[in-house]
Amino acid sequence: MGVGLILVGTAVLLMTMQGSAENNSSSVSAYSTIPLEVNYPAPEIELTDLSLYPADLKDYRNQIVLVNNWATWCPPCKAEMPTLETYYQAHANEGFTIIAIESGESITEVSDFVDEYAISFPVWIDLEGVALDAFSNWNLPSSYVIDRDGMIRLTWTGEISLEMLDKYVTPLLKE
Repeated sequence: MGVGLILVGTAVLLMTMQGSAENNSSSVSAYSTIPLEVNYPAPEIELTDLSLYPADLKDYRNQIVLVNNWATWCPPCKAEMPTLETYYQAHANEGFTIIAIESGESITEVSDFVDEYAISFPVWIDLEGVALDAFSNWNLPSSYVIDRDGMIRLTWTGEISLEMLDKYVTPLLKE
């Protein structure tokens, strides 16, 4: 009987901890982490866009580029897409773009996602994890802000908020 009580107590404790972790994870995803300020060259990345045309990160020199590694199945990735679209729409005429690199899903799945979320910035397909390897970060979402000279200036892992974009990316647009 003592063993039974211990098992029941352990089960209750685990369920309580799981509920607490779920509450914490939802509150964590409600805000973004502060980006890491860095200064190193952006990797060379060549992939294809949704139309299967070649896409090369070098073609975006002289712009501020936010590269966002994401996946259609990733909850924080889904949550930040409207934020990224809003920021892109507000700043595209300032030499800013977002390149969303989807990690591993089919073109059909990604195209359906892009249509559902009304994404207007470039979306690239990465079936092999090329971008994840190039940035040495397999966490999703992960984002990198590249300046007009091809240097990575900010890195994020986790969901980005509009407040964080305004605070950290907007000043780079004025440089």
